[in-house]
Amino acid sequence: MSDDAGVDSDITSVPVLSDIPTPTEATTTDTDVDPATAPSDVNGCVVWHRKHLRTADHRALANAVADADIICPLFVFDPTFYDNDGLACDARIRFLHEAVDSLNQLYENSPTQSITHQASASHDYLAEETPVEPQQIQSITGEYQISADSDSGSDSTSNTPLNTNNSESDTIQSSPRASEYSSGLTVGYGDPVDILSHFVDRGWSILTMETPTSRYGKRRDTRAQSVCGDALRFISGDGLIRDAEWSRANWKNHITEWLAAEQHTPEWSGNTTQLTIPTGITPSVVEKTHKINPTKKMVPTGTHRAATTQLRAFVDQIGSYPSNISAPQDARTGTSGLSPYFNFGLLSIRQVHQYVNNNTPECRGRRMFTSRLIWNCHYNQKLADWAGWTDRAVNPAFEEFNADRHNPALVDAWKHGQTGFPMVDASMRCLRETGWLNFRMRAMCVSIFTHILQQPWWIGADWFHHHLIDSDVGINYTQWQSQAGLIGKPSQRVYNPRKQVRDHDSDGEWITKWVPELSDLPAQHFPRPERTPLAVQSECNVIIGDDYPRPVVDFDARRETFWSRYERRRPEAARELARPEIAKRASFSGGYDAAQAIAQRYAVDESDDEADNIQLSFSEITTIDTDSDSTGENTPAINELNDTTYTVPDSSMTLQESVISIPTGTGDYAGEPSPDDREAVSNAVDLSTTDKTGDSSNDNINTDRSTETDEQTTIEGFM
Repeated sequence: MSDDAGVDSDITSVPVLSDIPTPTEATTTDTDVDPATAPSDVNGCVVWHRKHLRTADHRALANAVADADIICPLFVFDPTFYDNDGLACDARIRFLHEAVDSLNQLYENSPTQSITHQASASHDYLAEETPVEPQQIQSITGEYQISADSDSGSDSTSNTPLNTNNSESDTIQSSPRASEYSSGLTVGYGDPVDILSHFVDRGWSILTMETPTSRYGKRRDTRAQSVCGDALRFISGDGLIRDAEWSRANWKNHITEWLAAEQHTPEWSGNTTQLTIPTGITPSVVEKTHKINPTKKMVPTGTHRAATTQLRAFVDQIGSYPSNISAPQDARTGTSGLSPYFNFGLLSIRQVHQYVNNNTPECRGRRMFTSRLIWNCHYNQKLADWAGWTDRAVNPAFEEFNADRHNPALVDAWKHGQTGFPMVDASMRCLRETGWLNFRMRAMCVSIFTHILQQPWWIGADWFHHHLIDSDVGINYTQWQSQAGLIGKPSQRVYNPRKQVRDHDSDGEWITKWVPELSDLPAQHFPRPERTPLAVQSECNVIIGDDYPRPVVDFDARRETFWSRYERRRPEAARELARPEIAKRASFSGGYDAAQAIAQRYAVDESDDEADNIQLSFSEITTIDTDSDSTGENTPAINELNDTTYTVPDSSMTLQESVISIPTGTGDYAGEPSPDDREAVSNAVDLSTTDKTGDSSNDNINTDRSTETDEQTTIEGFM
């Protein structure tokens, strides 16, 4: 997104009040009935789409179709998400715009009586050509279907601009409609609350899917409820438990039953009446207004056709899924690739869960994948339970952890892939250029940022959320806190990037793709390039320190420092978990009992004089990495990078990228947009021990020596 992106002052919130007919006015269009004498109790319902951008397995839409006399599907482009605090890269915005176009086409082809009520002619100037990607549509039902053996989509692309000069204000027709582009979805622009209030003033009720959110989204929903009152209802249809004292009571059984339950399918009929208000607002208009110019490559297409095509392709290779999840070069094509479609709701978790179970044989790959669908629900349940995950440490004992150590130069080195740890640098460059990274590499980069560079977690979390195409608030921020160790569970992992090279890129395929300056160096030196003998560096013409940076910090020293600091806070963290309000925040699948068990085992009485001095020795929690260079000499400790010795390598870094590195705190008004509890799926699926992709050696460090599973195994939604 451009730094100077702003709202065109000529564009106001639309549709305006005068654009919206009452339900009675809409249903009497093109009839002999005088609206003045028509029944006044016509039930009109707006279906407000936000993230659930689909028509199948959509409870709010299904309820509206079943209960209302006329429905009006609505999406509102909110300019708040396009300013410098929006924390969404242009590529993710483009994906959203493609999804809205795709949703529009689904409604365009729905089997309903379609009424068009033209908006004011004053909006004509907004109409602009909007390319529509081919969508997967079944003309009889009007909604996309996931077919195991055929591509049932119709390929039609049109660049015809919206006709906002229709001489007849209202027209009625039956679907499917003509092939030229026209609206099935009412698309607005401006303050959603303002627009929703206009519909309420005109006699409409509003249904929308409830979704876990925080920051601006949470405030927007609260304000909408306050303004619209009982006319607005948030419908829970995602399997999460809300409004319960303890949401985790019987959670595993609940989510398993929900995944197997019948989907919320709208019962379309020829008697269903659908209102559309063409406003002239299209995704291309919004992109032009806000100067959206995506530069990322290898980004998926945000359409329902692309989503179902991707699902079918993955199902065909699900047997190889277990061997593809860890190595990043394998994960790019060997995992499902569905997470962006989950995030924007083009597919529901339940749709995919049922499709996979119905179309694949029982195998380890299926078990692993469906378990990760449950992890997706598990982490979104956490955000539903406490919206503060984006801004505050879930455990008060770790509030502002690392804030006093903030170093902008270290942050920038991490962001731009200049840390001197090749696996980290390759991952961070891939993230910035493509908006993708597999789970193991995400977890490694989180660990390096918070444990080794020891920087404030929220800076890194916002950076990930800005760049990831699939960034789900409920997953990104809970994972960051979990991987950083801010929950207070006894097990904690620190990733060793050197071992990750040996285990997952031993031939250097991944590293040389994203760190080409190391291409001429023999792959055997990639775990620790700084230990490459000088003669080899000279022969290869790759000089470490000139062509590629030496490590910006001493990994081993920093790891020991982290464990010392972390262990000193662990007793306090355990005591905090004994408090019901903190246990609710943490949202363990085992509920309050799980939090109490941790507190009872690890808390130290505050009256104990030794309480503040508890620290495990380095030998108790890790094994020193004995890697050495070919001469057997150890590399001296490296001076830590400071902000006077590092220059950002890319002078084109945008304003959003630079300001994120400033530690502005974790207040409630920051920009909108690790797993911690294996039990969430332990009884729901049967995973063999080989499914737990953990490893041993230096980076598999747990302060707890119990049977707790290595936290690397929780690969929820990053597929």
